[in-house]
Amino acid sequence: MMRSMFSVVSGLRSHQTKMDVIGNNIANVNTIGYKAGRVTFREIFSQTIKAPSAPDANTGRGGTNPMQIGLGIEVSSIDTNMARGTVQRTDVITDLSIEGEGFFVVRESSSDPYKFTRAGNFRVDELGNLVTGNGMAVCGWLEYTISDKGEYIFNTINQLESINIYNDSINGNKRLIRAQATTQATFAGNLSANSLPIPEADRTIDNAHYITPVTVYSPIGKEYKVNICFWRGPSESYTITDESGNTVNKIATQWHWRAVGDVNNSDVLDLPSAEGELLFDDEGNILFVDPTSTPIDGYTVTPTIRIDSGVASGSKPFEIKLDFKSLSMFATVSSVKPISRDGYPAGSMTSYSISQDGIIMGIYSNGQQQPLGMIGLAVFDNPSGLAKVGNNLFEPTANSGEFRRGIQPGTEDAGRLNPGTLEMSNVDLSQEFIDMIVTQRGFQANSRIVTATDEMLQEMVNIRR
Repeated sequence: MMRSMFSVVSGLRSHQTKMDVIGNNIANVNTIGYKAGRVTFREIFSQTIKAPSAPDANTGRGGTNPMQIGLGIEVSSIDTNMARGTVQRTDVITDLSIEGEGFFVVRESSSDPYKFTRAGNFRVDELGNLVTGNGMAVCGWLEYTISDKGEYIFNTINQLESINIYNDSINGNKRLIRAQATTQATFAGNLSANSLPIPEADRTIDNAHYITPVTVYSPIGKEYKVNICFWRGPSESYTITDESGNTVNKIATQWHWRAVGDVNNSDVLDLPSAEGELLFDDEGNILFVDPTSTPIDGYTVTPTIRIDSGVASGSKPFEIKLDFKSLSMFATVSSVKPISRDGYPAGSMTSYSISQDGIIMGIYSNGQQQPLGMIGLAVFDNPSGLAKVGNNLFEPTANSGEFRRGIQPGTEDAGRLNPGTLEMSNVDLSQEFIDMIVTQRGFQANSRIVTATDEMLQEMVNIRR
């Protein structure tokens, strides 16, 4: 009879443990990045009253099943549900959620081990460090290169380090961006075939067929305006070499161009030899050099001009390559525009943004952008094996798999980032209330066994009377 008491005690303890987990889940229903717990039970062991017997074919006696009495239950597991929680939009720049299975990597200091979290409620402190709500540094990479396509490639093989958007040992002071001199400008458009030729001796800025301005910057970031003037010249026969190596004569129309400094510039610009000729065939196409043809002597569509703003400006002379390959000559109005150019003045950081691939991009007052760092993520073979250590943090265990290296968001199942959103708790409140009722009833039923067993024991005591 005492076996029932021992079984009930284990049942009461196990149901109390489950109620503890349910209570913690409900308490954390609004905790950012919280992962709910789940309790499962198993029986402890059973006492065999009578062993089973096999059937006897000789006597025809049938077999019997074992006779066993269970001796209670115990907690089988307390699991962590790693399913993604609902996403709440906040529109805060540094609030981040993860679409996939990755974890943010954080640490107290450079000498402390990494910890991991799904709570992306980050902020930037006074010194520019990207930190969690309790001040732990968010980790990623700072060093990058720029590909031929202009893409930013971060060295994700490197060890993760704390991210500072204002200053770091690799990029220096990131609140400011240095000036960059203009080195190239590309033009596109049309020079009208209806324009009448102007003799070389009569060409002035006032009678230019078309003038297009382009803004350029000196090495110290000083802004100048350069006007590119175009005059139509004569149509003549020229000898060129085609793609097959054959020498042919072609009628080509000459256009003369000249670069002059705008009169409103703060310094007088000296542009020595900043002029040249362009040739167009009878179909309006510009004659330029491609990899299989030979240039016409003295003609190019990618000339280089040298600009000298004088000693007083404080800037050294600089050169700009002009690209005219996209020009045409058709019987429409003239219109030539600079479609691209480099160079910009110095600027200061006005804001920053975070992309889905984890790149933190600084936005500067001169219209430029540059990377400030990339947020790294971690993935584990068994995320449910991570141990909770408080403050919405996890740490690896022997069953979670090791943290080997950081992973760029959007790769290797880590998941992309959703800036301006937070992952909320994944607690299902309706399910928790159901589990709470079932657990309470289970506890109540076990307590009834205590009462019933006590009454039976009381009756046994009273037998002697």
